[in-house]
Amino acid sequence: MTDRLEPLIAYHPFSRLNALLADVKPGGPPVALHVGEPQRGESGAEIPAFLAEAIAANAAGWGKYPPTDGTPAFRAAVAGWLERRYAVAPGLIDPDRHVLPAAGTREALFRIALAAIDMTGKGARPLVLMPNPFYHVYAGAAAIAGAEIHFVDAGPRTQFLPDYAGLDPAVLDATALVYLASPANPQGSVASLSYLETLIELSRRHRFTIAFDECYSEIHDGDPPPGALSALTRLGGGLEGIIVFNSLSKRSGTPGLRSGFTLADERLSRRMLQLVNYGGAAVPLPILAASAALWSDEAHVLGANARYRANFDLAGRILGNRFGFYRPKGGFFLWLDVGDGEAAARRLWAEAGLRVLPGAYMARAESAGKNPAQAYIRLALVHAPEKTEKALVRLVEVLGERDAGASPTPARERRA
Repeated sequence: MTDRLEPLIAYHPFSRLNALLADVKPGGPPVALHVGEPQRGESGAEIPAFLAEAIAANAAGWGKYPPTDGTPAFRAAVAGWLERRYAVAPGLIDPDRHVLPAAGTREALFRIALAAIDMTGKGARPLVLMPNPFYHVYAGAAAIAGAEIHFVDAGPRTQFLPDYAGLDPAVLDATALVYLASPANPQGSVASLSYLETLIELSRRHRFTIAFDECYSEIHDGDPPPGALSALTRLGGGLEGIIVFNSLSKRSGTPGLRSGFTLADERLSRRMLQLVNYGGAAVPLPILAASAALWSDEAHVLGANARYRANFDLAGRILGNRFGFYRPKGGFFLWLDVGDGEAAARRLWAEAGLRVLPGAYMARAESAGKNPAQAYIRLALVHAPEKTEKALVRLVEVLGERDAGASPTPARERRA
């Protein structure tokens, strides 16, 4: 019998990072740059006051089991935000049939593999496509669901996006589920409207489900990126074959709230709901009330975005052309070519107390045995600008482009 869990333990990126640095003492005050955890003013001072007020006003809900499908107010708030954000065609979204709360989208992104793989009747081990590098939950979900994982390169050659349209039609025919993150984690690349339209058309032609991971959609460099609903509005048709994921963790800087949503057609939503009923966590009523308030407010989002842009301004000034630096269109990560990501991570921890994630831990080796992200490290620019500036200066002092052995990315490939 195949052990599906043991490889996941061995490959988990943060477990691997802990092992890599276990024998190394930090060479300075520790700064966590390895995890994408928004630091709203470091002290929490920027968390909107109405969040706590909404939770307090609905405190009686702590004494009740929450409904798995959330509340009408929550579903309406999410649908309203989606309609405003993406100029959705009237009637496309029915909040009571298409919207579900999620206790953080990580859990929902995991469940979609269980919900979608058996829907299309593609055999005992259908394919699940995902970019390489990728968010580790995608691979874990596919493995536990018993699918065969098919990694698709998302490196500089393809502008850090997976070229699903370039795959053999036979591969697409065998595919049950496709993951796409836009803006991407870790590279910050943004799929164009035409890219999204092509992918949806492929889904309709080859009968697979697309999991649109849009958790970084509201962290961008001034131009809100298009999403699945943008493409659907232009293409026409309903939600069949797609599911959209988003959360308040990144958008509102509230990862501790553990609140997100899924948007899908009625059949897929029903399958996701039943998986929660059997083995998931429903979102508590006070959290649903606070979440509805957050989805209905944009002012707090604008302030956070301004800080992220300030951090990227700093990165551009301090890093310059080092390490193939480019300014990502979305998200809050830097994806830097340092020659050897693991070696750089050990040095940065030992000499500066900077904890970064080796890029190889977010990717799998290709058929030739080479890991396409071996040369990279991922940094989360989530701290206040003053702290970010000090961290980036220390990074350059420790590595230096010559020491890192990195080859700068050609200018035409720098913009993700």
